[in-house]
Order: sequence, then structure tokens, then C-alpha cells
Amino acid sequence: MTSLSFDIAHALAGALILSSFMMLYQDRLSALINLFAVQAVILSFSVAWQAFIQDAPHLYITAFIAVLFKALVIPLALHRMIVRLGIHREIETVIGIGMTMMAGMGLVALSLSLILDVASQSDPLAREDLAFALAVILLGLLMMVTRRNAVSQVVGFMSLENGLVFAATGAQGMPFVVEISVAFSILIAFIVIGIFLFRIRERFDTVDLRALDHFRGERFSPGDGPSGAALPVLDRSRGAGRGR
Repeated sequence: MTSLSFDIAHALAGALILSSFMMLYQDRLSALINLFAVQAVILSFSVAWQAFIQDAPHLYITAFIAVLFKALVIPLALHRMIVRLGIHREIETVIGIGMTMMAGMGLVALSLSLILDVASQSDPLAREDLAFALAVILLGLLMMVTRRNAVSQVVGFMSLENGLVFAATGAQGMPFVVEISVAFSILIAFIVIGIFLFRIRERFDTVDLRALDHFRGERFSPGDGPSGAALPVLDRSRGAGRGR
């Protein structure tokens, strides 16, 4: 492997991490989905480059699947979903953006130190790609933890899966059947999550997790029933509607 091949692989891996940080920093839902599409394009280029330097033609199909579904189909479906749900607004976070970015840098440092120490005897490119992939996975998990909006958590989950794909292709690839099964499993999970979000929006008129927690707290009032048991609290607006 030439030094140019090594440098290009590292540049693409670094671009993946950079896109993860940009997603962590983003506070607009539509822009977050666009950044996920950009990350999917970078992932497809990285997988295609791995296919070239490893002489593994089946990875080109993986790259095509990534750019077709993750860069086109899923982002377009998410944009359509947020239009139908009517949630064009800023993304609320559990902690501030500054603290989130600092936590992300700590996770990247942890990933690099952990993998470079544990896999010190492996192939240098595979070892460093695995370290970068673990960083992308942890950053996707951090996005899921620090976002209150359910749609942004779905994006974090799919970003985490991008890291898994990158890890598999960087470590001399995975069996093609496994790649296909993973891709379709993620697609099915996305469909199920989309249906679930629509049901939440229809029932509670929001997909904000803090509002859902607030509703769950008001659903039952402790100490109102016999022996201190909780009794359900009726929706006043519905009761008023029935009274009329």
C-alpha cells in the first residue's frame, strides 16, 4: 500500500469524524438531516476506497447501498416526515452545545487511545480505521443521549450504524451477506421508527421527549385512589368537548 492510499483513507476517516462533530453542533433539525446525508456520502467514498485498496469488489456494492439509502432515500423520507409532523424548529439538548462538544472530543481521544493500545500488533490502516470508527459510534451514541427530540435521536442511531459499517469495511471487510442483512435491518428499523413517531405525534401532539415525560407525570396523580393508589387523570379538553 502506498503512502497516498494511506493518506486518502485517513482523510476520509477524519471527514467522517468531522461530520459527526458538525451533527453534534447543529441545532436545526433539517440541517441535521442534511449533515447525515453528507456523512453517508463520505462513508460511501470511504467504503469505495477500501474496496479499491483491498481489491474487494463486493465493497463497491456496499458503497452503492450507502449512498442510495443513507444519502438519498432516508434523508428525503426524514424531511418528508418532519414536514408532516410539523416540527420545524430548533433541537433541544440535555446539556449545552459546548459541553457536548467537549464530551465528544473526550470520546474521540478515548477511542484512539483504546484501539491503538489494544490492537498495536495489527495492520496500521485497519487499526487506525477501527479507532476512527469507534469514535464515530460513540459520537452517534452521544447524540442520542443529549437530544430531546425523537427524530434527532433516530439520526444519531443511524450515524452510529455508519460507524459500524466503516469499522467492518476498514477491518478487511465483512461477508457480503452480512452487509446486506445489516443494511435491510436498518431500513426496516427506520420504517418501524417512522410509524412509531407518527403514532406518538397523533396521540400526544408532540415528539419532544421532555413533553412526553411531563405527560407521563400528569397521567396519574399519586394518593387519589384507595390506599394511596393512583387514579388516571382525565384529559380536561376532551371532557369539555364531551360536555358540550
